[in-house]
Amino acid sequence: MARLSYVDPDAIEDAEVRQWLDEARREGRPGPENQAIRAHQPDVMRSFTLTRKMLFDGNAGVLEHDLKEITRSYIAFTIECGY
Repeated sequence: MARLSYVDPDAIEDAEVRQWLDEARREGRPGPENQAIRAHQPDVMRSFTLTRKMLFDGNAGVLEHDLKEITRSYIAFTIECGY
């Protein structure tokens, strides 16, 4: 089984990446554990985070609210999320 480590937030030198990790820890989304793994590769984290923000966050998101909810429901269903 693969063991992926979490990046220590204090070890992150890129201020933007650190901000995104802090945001994930504070808000619980996207999953802070996943963001801490993505932080190993700042370009991957940047690509994921900016795309996610563009699609889903607030009124600036490019997806209609109903489509966002369908997407969230589908993802929750496929990963068997009980929440």
